[in-house]
Amino acid sequence: MVTVGTFDGVHRGHQVLLNRINAVAKEAGGESVLLTFHPHPRLVLFPDDNDLRLLTTLEEKIALLEASGIEHLIVHPFSLAFSRTSVETYVRDILVRGIGVHKLVIGYDHHFGRNREGSLENLRKAAPLNGFEVEEIPARMIDDVNVSSTKIRNALREGRVESANEFLGYPYAVHGRVVKGNEIGRALGFPTANLLPNAPEKLIPGEGVYAVKVHFEGRLYHGMANVGRRPTVAAPDSPLVTEVHIFGFSSDLYGKNLRLTFHGRIRDEVKFEDTEALREQIEKDATAARNLLADSPFAD
Repeated sequence: MVTVGTFDGVHRGHQVLLNRINAVAKEAGGESVLLTFHPHPRLVLFPDDNDLRLLTTLEEKIALLEASGIEHLIVHPFSLAFSRTSVETYVRDILVRGIGVHKLVIGYDHHFGRNREGSLENLRKAAPLNGFEVEEIPARMIDDVNVSSTKIRNALREGRVESANEFLGYPYAVHGRVVKGNEIGRALGFPTANLLPNAPEKLIPGEGVYAVKVHFEGRLYHGMANVGRRPTVAAPDSPLVTEVHIFGFSSDLYGKNLRLTFHGRIRDEVKFEDTEALREQIEKDATAARNLLADSPFAD
């Protein structure tokens, strides 16, 4: 039993399809297979004119798909040459000979092959000629969930992480390595770790202050993060920075890898009159972050 797609985010809409293919495989005494592609097709097809940022890295997507119960995951390299594959070749060489498909479970709006000319109708015509069946996940089942990767990306760009998490079904995460900063937070009594994201194509939530949980060396901590340009202490044209303060943590983190999960937005990033006003606000932010984390629906 096979399904195909990019599955960026592996969100609640994707889960409808994943649950169905797992059920179909179990009913038939078969095994579920998912075919996905890397890099994301849009990053290959429009490399010089593409502002796409992804919800999941390949490693994150693999972990989420494994957790969904999919038994076999195939990650096919996506290239310009592969994008020119004809519908007939795709069905014959990828689905039939490559995977040995018996039943294809696919979304109602699925397209594939050269210029995305392949459609559900093409698959229905090809199926009896190649010895497999096609089951469509109808629009109603997908639309009832009212979720899409684009909708989630827009929510994150606007800083609406609670909405994004609801769409995803889990808290949005960013992985990164701690790099040297200017240690202004330490002088204010709130030392921060500057996080350099591991994947440049990964979407970072919009500028603002957030309640976060921090995964480090097998342990979970609570904290707050600022995504922005630090207008009170830095020049207006300073680069965007993601920095995190971990409550009750004092060890050296330089060069270490952290995983942040975003659980709520506290406020916009603003410019304060002086560092004392900033420090007073950070104290309020810490209280707000603790309250948000206490009420988070995700145990994480």
